[in-house]
Amino acid sequence: MDPTVRQARADDEAAVVAFAEQVWEDRPDTVDYIPDVFADWVDSDGPDQHTVVAEVDGAAAGLCQAVMLTDHEAWLQGMRVDPAHRGAGLGLAMVEHCFDWARDRGATVARNMVFSWNDAGLGQSVAAGFAPDTSFRFAHPEPDAAADPGGEAEPAPAVESDPAAAWSYWTASDARTHLSGLALDPERAWALSELPRERLHRLADEERVFAVKSDGTTGMACRTGERAGPDGDRLAEYAVGAWADRDAAGALFDAIRADAAELGVDGTRVLFPETPRHVAEAAAVRAELADWPDFVLAADLS
Repeated sequence: MDPTVRQARADDEAAVVAFAEQVWEDRPDTVDYIPDVFADWVDSDGPDQHTVVAEVDGAAAGLCQAVMLTDHEAWLQGMRVDPAHRGAGLGLAMVEHCFDWARDRGATVARNMVFSWNDAGLGQSVAAGFAPDTSFRFAHPEPDAAADPGGEAEPAPAVESDPAAAWSYWTASDARTHLSGLALDPERAWALSELPRERLHRLADEERVFAVKSDGTTGMACRTGERAGPDGDRLAEYAVGAWADRDAAGALFDAIRADAAELGVDGTRVLFPETPRHVAEAAAVRAELADWPDFVLAADLS
């Protein structure tokens, strides 16, 4: 029977939770977040958010959500298919439905994120019309009130709140090129959207923007706020970190450590580009790296 793609309902929860809990059975250390968020997703659907299921024989057998992040950027997430119905085209049907929904709202691009170890998710995304775009990793420097934002370099780089300098560095950086101009979205914890100049200036007023300076600007980062971690701890979230060399990386991460300590949070999450240089230099300044990178894929909806 062909699947029917429709708006998700509260009474789909039992079926969705049942198949979501089976998706990563081969990874016992991976806990799917879908059972914890499905009810909230259904309740919060509206003009800029659309949660759908693929229905087979009267029961939900697939899930996907589309969100409008900006007036032209859509984000797809939570794609799951009941293992009993894999290969039946449910994922493709849901993605095509979400693409149409996003186009109707003016989106010219849709993106999603897949863990780098999720071979099936990567293959499904490509089959559904996404193309590889960029890769990133999270760093988790520990809050430290004693951190010296100047780092170990001599003379020590200065770290200032200067959104204009941060923007100038970002626009010309290899980090921006690798990341396709993307950073963590300020409203959606696991989504990436384009980082415009005006957002940096707003974050400088509302949160914190960092510019590393040593014979010009050599690094930047921006804090977008705080969020709850998986264990109920409080994390300070930094939408992107970019730097020119190890000295700039040391100064930038020390500034983030000190900033997080001032906030009184339990930990941090800093997005940075997954390139050999950035990963090696972040490791060299002991920035506590995530075990694996994440991949972002994109589809042209124009």
